Formats: sequence, structure tokens, C-alpha cells
Amino acid sequence: MRLSGRKSSSFTRPWTQRQRVILLGLIGLNLATFGAQLFLDSYQPGFVSDYLGLTGAGVQDAYAWQFVTAAFLHNGIWHLLGNTLVLYLLGRDLELILGQRHFLYLYLSGAVAGELGHLFLMPPSTVLFAASGGVAAVLIAYATMLPELELTSPAFFGLPLRITAKHLAYGVIIVGAVLLVVDRQGTVTHSAYLGGCAAGWLYAHLLGFGRPSILRRALHQRKMNLERYRHMSAEQFIAQEVDPLLEKISHTGLQSLSRRERRVLDRAREKLAERA
Repeated sequence: MRLSGRKSSSFTRPWTQRQRVILLGLIGLNLATFGAQLFLDSYQPGFVSDYLGLTGAGVQDAYAWQFVTAAFLHNGIWHLLGNTLVLYLLGRDLELILGQRHFLYLYLSGAVAGELGHLFLMPPSTVLFAASGGVAAVLIAYATMLPELELTSPAFFGLPLRITAKHLAYGVIIVGAVLLVVDRQGTVTHSAYLGGCAAGWLYAHLLGFGRPSILRRALHQRKMNLERYRHMSAEQFIAQEVDPLLEKISHTGLQSLSRRERRVLDRAREKLAERA
């Protein structure tokens, strides 16, 4: 149905939904890697964990390829299914919101940050299968952009389950922190959670989503003050900003001024110089 009632022009392009190229490509890459992982484990047991999973000892031995291979390794079929489900359900919306390029950068930054977090937080001998790092970044970025969106399930032990995106993100962070303390040996996946979560939160904020951080609020307030000072005349500036400081100096002395108040006096001299 056309709103105008007119026939479509030969130049009219039909609307088509953008294909989820990056999302489906990442899912396909993870599935293919898991198939190769199963083959290598059956052909030569221990090869994947010894040479492809990320360890501090491997980094010390200059196994630099582990940063690439570990980012797509899964510790079993349930790990793969869980990551794939979360990545697909949340990634569909994020890829449309961010665009394909930023969605790819978000996933890769989460994978790298998860690996770096593992190296800093875990013993050198612990092996990381780091596929959860990119998924954690997607989850946290989703919760940052759409914190109050309800993620519902038909039933949970016979009862309806309603949970918001931000509460799911809090749960992942808590679980990751607890597992870092209680499970620190062998082959793990959870040590990529916190680094991936940090990367997702930071990437979303760099793109302008989420609540402004304390630093961003301080910088914005400083910018607003500078703009206000710039548009004030010298008489207005002296009356509103300088006179209260002069009264303070007369009562408590010059040493009582804070750094911000001393900068106000410097701006007063600049205003007087501009008027002269």
C-alpha cells in the first residue's frame, strides 16, 4: 500500500533488510573452529590445549598465534551452544544499531580484552579457551544501550521468568568474578568474562551510549563553564565571580583560595585586558 496512491517509479528501489553478514560470519567461524578443534583432539589429544589455547607460559615462549586461535575456542558443545545463542539473539539488534564494522570491532575488542584479562588475573599454566570474551562484550554493550529491555523466557521451572538486560549483565560479571577465585587451574573459559565485559562497556560509551561517566560529566561541565565565561562581559564577570572571591580574601586571606578560584582570578585579568 502506497501512502501517496501513486504508482511506483522505475527508479524506486524496493526496501530490503540489511543482511547480518558479520554476525553470521562470526557464528560460522566459531562453528568451523569447533569442528576443527574436535578433529585435532581426536587425531592428537592435548594439541589444542597445549598449543592453541592461551596461556601465560605460551606467551613467554613466543606462541603469538595463541592470541588468534584461542579467541574462537570452546570448552565443549554446551559452551559453544550457549555462546552461539547469546551472540545470535543479542547480535541481531546490535549489528543493526552499530553497523557491521563497529559490531565486528566490538566482538574482536572483547576477545582481545578477555585474553589480556586472563594473562593478568590467572596463573601462567592455566589454559584459556577465549570465545566467551567477544560474546561478553556483545552482552555488556547490549545492556549498556538497552538496560531496561526485558529478556523473557516462556517458563522457568513452571514460572514466568522476566529479567532485564542490565540484570543479566550484572549476573555475568558476578559469576565471572566468583569463578576467578574458585577455579584457577586447568582449562577455563570464565577468565575472559571480565575483560570482555570491560571492553563492551568501554566501546559502547566511546560510541556515545550509556550514562556519561564521571570524567565525561566533569569535562562537559568544564566546557559549559568556559562557554559561559566567554560570553560574559568584564563587568558581569567581576560582579558574579570576582567580588565573592575578594570578600573571601578579606576574611580568610589569599592562601584560602582553591586552585579553581585562583583560575577565576586569572580569567578576570584576561577579561580586564580584553576590555582595555
